[in-house]
Amino acid sequence: MTLFLDTSALVKRYVAEMETDRVLTLMESEPEWCAPALCYSETRVTLCHLGFEDETLSALADALESDWDRFFVVPIDDLCLAQAIEIGCRHRVRTLDAIHLAAASRLPGPTTFATFDSRQAQAARALELEVARL
Repeated sequence: MTLFLDTSALVKRYVAEMETDRVLTLMESEPEWCAPALCYSETRVTLCHLGFEDETLSALADALESDWDRFFVVPIDDLCLAQAIEIGCRHRVRTLDAIHLAAASRLPGPTTFATFDSRQAQAARALELEVARL
């Protein structure tokens, strides 16, 4: 099974929150991690906005950088963006959420979609993706 992480799930790997243990367990149980190319940028920006001291932020960025080498990164090309428009309009999700969903739906084989966004999770189910119980 392939684990697809959106930004809301990936951030919890680096920031201690109530759901962090669930994300860590899920990532440990799935050997294949996937995310769209934009997830790296989104995660880095989110970490910057959380107000960490420079040293802590640098350590978190290094951890993400190290982990990112393990990810299969789904490219965001014109086909993905066109599919995101269709998904966004049909399921009434935000643009970046639609791009995540379009990227996940391009993966072959069974995929578990990890998100903490209930609207995005609902759209993922409508696209016949398995949604992780987080």
